[in-house]
Amino acid sequence: MKKTSKPLSVLLAVMTALALLTGAIAAPILCRPFYYAHIGPLALEERTGLTRDEIKTAYGEMLDYCLGQRDQFSTGVLKWSDSGRSHFTDVRRLFLLDLTALACALGTLGALAYLIWKGRTRPARLLGRGPAFWAGAGLGIVFLIVAALAALDFDRAFVVFHALFFPGKDNWLFDPAQDQIINILPEAFFRNCAILILAILVLGCAALSTFDLIRTKSKKI
Repeated sequence: MKKTSKPLSVLLAVMTALALLTGAIAAPILCRPFYYAHIGPLALEERTGLTRDEIKTAYGEMLDYCLGQRDQFSTGVLKWSDSGRSHFTDVRRLFLLDLTALACALGTLGALAYLIWKGRTRPARLLGRGPAFWAGAGLGIVFLIVAALAALDFDRAFVVFHALFFPGKDNWLFDPAQDQIINILPEAFFRNCAILILAILVLGCAALSTFDLIRTKSKKI
């Protein structure tokens, strides 16, 4: 019979929560069609005078840089300043940090799953619940609180977000004439990114908690 381990259970819960969090953040970053779907509804062609292809090219080149897929910053036919490029260099670091954390979390979970399958130790149940429950419940509570606060004043939440992740910098305050990329990145798009991330988190947390509850019931039968 396998022994139970509380540290293993905690590690699994933390890595599961980290994988879900970083995966949710990566979703709007990696899914370019999510952005393309905004071009028509937000009337970006009419508002900017650009064609759909020009908008997609500008967004694609900017995103390629932020994902480390190109060394030189560019935004298609749109003008940009050194200050704007500096901000996207900061964004690049955050994007790559998120993707690295996601890869590490998934790799750790895979290694732990293999060790549990092959070894003699399994995760202990904490207060009658498994790692999946605590990962889902813990992450879900935190982000429901964050979402509630952001919903009260999204503009304020947007400013606080930049103050936290870009401390001491104001290069994220773009001049639309100098850094024209901001003209195709309206606030509504960022708000929808936040909604997508939250939706993935809520569904993921609910799935993890439900999985644990079903598993607990099946063992009692």
